[in-house]
Amino acid sequence: MTPIIDSLDDISGRFRAVYCDLWGCLHNGVRPFPQAMQALERFRDKGGYVLLLTNAPRPGSVVVRQLDRLGVPRSLYHAITTSGDAARHALANGEFGRAVYHIGPPRDLGFFAPGTDVHLACLARVKRVPFPAAEGIVCTGLFDDETETPDDYREILSSARDRGLAMLCANPDVIVDRGPKRVFCAGSLAAMYETLGGTVSRFGKPFRSIYSTARMHLDQAVGPKSRTNRHLGDQDILCIGDGIHTDIRGAADAGLASLFVTGGLAHSETGTEYNPDRRRLEDFLARAAPAFRPTAAIGHLR
Repeated sequence: MTPIIDSLDDISGRFRAVYCDLWGCLHNGVRPFPQAMQALERFRDKGGYVLLLTNAPRPGSVVVRQLDRLGVPRSLYHAITTSGDAARHALANGEFGRAVYHIGPPRDLGFFAPGTDVHLACLARVKRVPFPAAEGIVCTGLFDDETETPDDYREILSSARDRGLAMLCANPDVIVDRGPKRVFCAGSLAAMYETLGGTVSRFGKPFRSIYSTARMHLDQAVGPKSRTNRHLGDQDILCIGDGIHTDIRGAADAGLASLFVTGGLAHSETGTEYNPDRRRLEDFLARAAPAFRPTAAIGHLR
């Protein structure tokens, strides 16, 4: 049976670093959660390392500025890793061609900006083109996630399948809660494309590449190993998230502990108020995650 805890403090002493999800854990896309920030501050102040791990389809530098606007201080975290970072490297490699059709909102155009390192400078060779000229598809989301659903894309995705175009999905999330409204993400279009017979490559949680990138960023934040700064092992890392198929499955596949925040995407299914209803939590986990379990669960990060 999955333990239900009241505070991150209940288990934080077992870990030296956390990989914390953003949407549903630290903020809801409109405002940050004060108790979540306080919990991470306490962990940081005790010497822990805080890495933000998100399926945002944008470079980490762009997400940092978004967090600034939301009121999340940079002092709260040591590093940030996004699915956009991992996906940009694949695009720079030319795996999806040099002429791509972009499905996504204007706010995601930073995804295509060349990076400062030599490898990401190759993004300058990638051009966004109209659909008829495309050699591949890059999906960062819906054009208008406030009004559209995946069904609005069935015709163009069917045409892309017929042309044999591969899709890069820069955000595996299917849905997310923006304030009180639930909206579709790039993962919903990727799922439809696969159902139609198209080929999809996803970047982000739960796939291993983003955890490798996160570990690199964490090691850079920790610094060189010394007598007083020992190497962090997998047993030292706790993944925090509200997505059972992204955050929790990804942690399990990477061999890392996890804290399931039930008051996010699964709040209805788990009957979460202050904390989840134990019976409904176990029923939900039995249905949604029969092959893995979170290390612990909590209603909201606090």
